[in-house]
Amino acid sequence: MPLSEILHNEGLVGACFVEAHQLPLPTRIAFIGNHLPRQCGIATFTTDLCTAVAAEYGSGCLFAIPVNDPDSSYEYPERVRLELAQEDWASYERAAEFLNFNGNDLVCMQHEYGIFGGIAGSHILALLRKLKMPLVTTLHTVLSEPDENQRVVLEEIAHLSDRLIVMSEHAACLLRDVYDVPCEKIDVIPHGVPDLPFMDPNYFKDLFGTEGKFVLLTFGLLSPNKGIENVIRALPAILAKHSNLVYIVSGATHPHIKRREGERYREELKALAEECGVSSHVIFNNRFVSAEELVAHVGAADIYITPYRQEAQVVSGTLAIAVGAGKAIISTPYWHARELLADERGVLVPFDDPDSITEAAIRLLDNDAERHAMRKRAYLYSRGTTWQSTAQAYMASFQRARVERMLRPRAALPDIYAVKVTGGIPMLNTGHLSIMTDDTGILQHAIFTVPNSLEGYTTDDNARALIVETLLNASALSARHAHVRLSQRYLSFLLFAFYHKTGRFRNFLSYDRRWQEDVGSEDSHGRALWALGTVLGCSEDQGLRGAAGGLFEVAFPAALTFTSPRAWAFSVLGMQAYLDWFPGDRVIQGTRNALANQLLDVYERSHSETWQWFEKSLSYSNARLSQALLLAGWQSGNERMVAVGCESLKWLVAQQHRGDGDIFVPIGSRGFFAEGGEKARFDQQPVEACATISACLLAYRLTSEQQWLEEAWCAFRWFLGENDLQVPLYDATTGGCRDGLHPDRVNENQGAESTLSFLMALLEMQSVATVEELNQEMSVSI
Repeated sequence: MPLSEILHNEGLVGACFVEAHQLPLPTRIAFIGNHLPRQCGIATFTTDLCTAVAAEYGSGCLFAIPVNDPDSSYEYPERVRLELAQEDWASYERAAEFLNFNGNDLVCMQHEYGIFGGIAGSHILALLRKLKMPLVTTLHTVLSEPDENQRVVLEEIAHLSDRLIVMSEHAACLLRDVYDVPCEKIDVIPHGVPDLPFMDPNYFKDLFGTEGKFVLLTFGLLSPNKGIENVIRALPAILAKHSNLVYIVSGATHPHIKRREGERYREELKALAEECGVSSHVIFNNRFVSAEELVAHVGAADIYITPYRQEAQVVSGTLAIAVGAGKAIISTPYWHARELLADERGVLVPFDDPDSITEAAIRLLDNDAERHAMRKRAYLYSRGTTWQSTAQAYMASFQRARVERMLRPRAALPDIYAVKVTGGIPMLNTGHLSIMTDDTGILQHAIFTVPNSLEGYTTDDNARALIVETLLNASALSARHAHVRLSQRYLSFLLFAFYHKTGRFRNFLSYDRRWQEDVGSEDSHGRALWALGTVLGCSEDQGLRGAAGGLFEVAFPAALTFTSPRAWAFSVLGMQAYLDWFPGDRVIQGTRNALANQLLDVYERSHSETWQWFEKSLSYSNARLSQALLLAGWQSGNERMVAVGCESLKWLVAQQHRGDGDIFVPIGSRGFFAEGGEKARFDQQPVEACATISACLLAYRLTSEQQWLEEAWCAFRWFLGENDLQVPLYDATTGGCRDGLHPDRVNENQGAESTLSFLMALLEMQSVATVEELNQEMSVSI
């Protein structure tokens, strides 16, 4: 079934369905749970699930993190990347750190109390609490009467998980009724089964020396709660009617049982078979059965029996496999069996009742038609639970978890290592800006806090850096000589970027100083003009002013050929900065007015009562359009421009709020916002907050309306942690700014655009901060 159909069937409709289609499938998935060759049911399930997902979607970035029981080690396959030590609490914390810095899209955990260390398996919480990506948890045990510790652990797992997967409706009911888990958080995905053909058992019997005999089978890890003794006690009466019959008990003793008791239970079963006089009809296959051998074992059975002694079992992998193979089944009525064997897909017998097992077995052996009809019903029922279908259902759940995290982001748990920002204005720290700058200019990207040379440089970022450094140089709060030095570096980059042959700036420069194009984007040219104008309007350094003036003179004419509204806006901002120092330059006045009028014209043609914007979509650096029109209208005396600037900005900030109105939510870059479409909530970028702050502060200066100052503070606090995830983007330790908010975590890379956006916003907010706010914090680090 196509994933889109599964998502629709899962109830992903409307905005959620649209987001699911826009969101690419996860490419890095970590599976936490035991893994073969460890011998346990969780290990088998996790291995089979990983194999199925890899077969359906590719194995490139899929890996497993198993838990090693005490004093044990295993020869794991290549898929296993990291191992947890069951009782080592620190290994769980280290695993969380590993998962976070490896950029995983999602974690899928297989939960069973007994496989994790601590009281009721509580050590796993140390890992889950620190995860920054969506978590989907499969619950293999859901207790109806948990003790206090079990309840606390499961309730916290449910809280930390984006989605919970169970394998039966009964388990889903328990989650709702006992643990108060909302229905919409639960996915019921049946236990996966191999896609086996519907075959005659006689095909496999020669492999076990049972040709011409009826075969009863129980398989799985041996433990006293399996109730195998009840089948052995039933055998004398069954053999009295069908002497050509054997009972195969296949599977090793459960490692935990073997560690405590050795093979006592197996020896007791053998002794019981001797006592009942049926030892020659019972075959004990004492080893862990591989997936390949399992096909033959299950295939040879005429009747499969699960005589378990406890009702409280929400899933049985062996029962699911037997149903998937189309076996006639006799089982005690534990929870999963009641559900899986309904509608005459098997026979249920009371717990600890050998006579009922005898009666059911004889009836099925006597009646070939009934037995084969039961087999067919079971087999047909299982067709939707093959591992391929299971993998598709899991991927749908993964996508749903990721989409829901986008639509309803959750606050991240506090990071005890993060340096918290207190007060209204954080300290000015240009340390990271210096680290990102080499003898060519500012590098475009970083990996965490380390400059990423591989990505090279851009005119966009060096123009931004020149603006910031010029403003810092003009500030009484900074060490002027240092900022002049960096300003020279960034202006030198712009001089190198300008290509006189085309009259345009080039944008992308590789680390080995090779330009990647002859003509850069219009936006990069506009930003360069903005930077040059800022130098001419603000800097007192005559060397900088001379170089900037000459470059501005040859670069500004190209702006009249631009078609990008943002390029017009950036150019207007630069030209007005220039005019602040040279107000009488009629050519620049005319060029500014022409570009501003083009902005006004596209607004008049595009806006409506419900869509008060310049274009039919909101994308990036949106507030710069309103800011440019406000500034040009104010300086040229054009009241209509000022009115449109305020009108469009008011509409924009309304779109950039969470439902409660107190949290700034910029338009997400993963889809943006087209008129009549769904608004993308992520990824949220610092450049949007910076642009909104600049535009709102300009509107505040022009109108003195307090709402604009409040909007600027709202956007600024987004940097400091008042955002969808409740985590700061500004790193007070480095002076850098993280690259944005994903639905599930902050982007830890501190690149040029984000760091410069924060510094520009900080400088602007300083201009309106109270004396008390400035006295709280203001110092400078170079």
